[in-house]
Amino acid sequence: MGVLGRYYAWRRRPESPRAVANRALLADIRRIHEQHRDRYGAPRIYAALRAEGRSVGRGRIERLMRRHRIRAATHRRFRMVTTDSNHGQPVADNLLDQTFIATRPNEIWLADISYIPTDEGWLYLAVVLDLFARKVVGWAMRDHLRQELAIAALTMAIQRQRPGRGLIHHSDRGSQSRFKRLSQHGFC
Repeated sequence: MGVLGRYYAWRRRPESPRAVANRALLADIRRIHEQHRDRYGAPRIYAALRAEGRSVGRGRIERLMRRHRIRAATHRRFRMVTTDSNHGQPVADNLLDQTFIATRPNEIWLADISYIPTDEGWLYLAVVLDLFARKVVGWAMRDHLRQELAIAALTMAIQRQRPGRGLIHHSDRGSQSRFKRLSQHGFC
């Protein structure tokens, strides 16, 4: 039998049991993948098949998914913007210019605002940190992102620490941290 004869003999052979099983497994992989709106990858598909009573290896699922280019859809993480530097209002000069070095307590305070997702909505956290001690000296939490939040954190820091003259209060210079004058809020 020549090369051509061996080729046609190979073509007429029935499909192997492994190939038949892989085709059935691939159909199940696609079904589960589509049921979960393309969000399931190999680990979750493996768990779903095991829950259905199928005895199959995770590596086999991974190989079939890779071979047939089936991937879990990824989504970009939600990122909330808490800084509005384009508010059109005057901002203080950047006195630190990325040189975050303090030689004594209450020389430089850093301020920032973060957000925390809760079952009832977003909770905003304003923090004032002493750069030298690297400790929180003031904080405030609110369900809104207005100036009052930053002012409350700064008020707590001033009342607890009683800093002297020359303190530098550094923030990202967003609209919440832009105060008309500290003296109007009873700080000077």
